[in-house]
Amino acid sequence: MEEVNPLVTYGLLAAWALHDTEELLAAPRWVRENVPHLRERFPGAPESLWRTMESVNAREFTVAVGAMAAVVGAAATAGARSGGRSGFYQAALNGFGLHGLVHLAQAALVRGYTPGSATSPLIVLPFTLWARGRLRTAGVLRPARTRDVLTGLTTAAGAVIVSHAVARKVTGGR
Repeated sequence: MEEVNPLVTYGLLAAWALHDTEELLAAPRWVRENVPHLRERFPGAPESLWRTMESVNAREFTVAVGAMAAVVGAAATAGARSGGRSGFYQAALNGFGLHGLVHLAQAALVRGYTPGSATSPLIVLPFTLWARGRLRTAGVLRPARTRDVLTGLTTAAGAVIVSHAVARKVTGGR
C-alpha cells in the first residue's frame, strides 16, 4: 500500500478550477449567441430550459462557481485529511469525471463547442482517471457501483442547484 500524494486530493480542486475557468470565460457569451439557434434546432426541449439558461447573468454565474468552489475545496480537503479514503472526496472525484463526460455529450448533441467541452478531455477526464489510479494503487479506492454513480450524479446536480440558489440569493436574482 502506498501513501496518497496530496496532488491526488488537492489536485481535484486545481483541475476543477482550470475547468471552471473555461466555463466562466465562455458560458455567458456562448448562451447569448447559441440559445436562439438551439431553441430552433431542438423545438421539443422544454421552454423552461431555455428560460433558465438565459436568466443566469455573468455575475450570478460567477457567484455560483464560487459556491461550488467551496464544495470542491471541502471535498479535496476531506480527501487530503483521510489519505484519499473520504467517501465525500471520492464521490466528488467521480462526479467531476462524470461531469466531464456530460460536457462531451452536450458538445456531441449540439455538434460543436459547449462551455467546458475543451477542458473535459484535456483536464477533467485525464485527472479523474489518474487520481482514481493513484487511489487504487494505494488500496483506498472504493469500488464504483451503479448506485454510487447515480448518487454521484445526483449529488453533483444537487450541488449545482444549491450553488445557483446561493448565487441568486447573494446577487438578488429572480
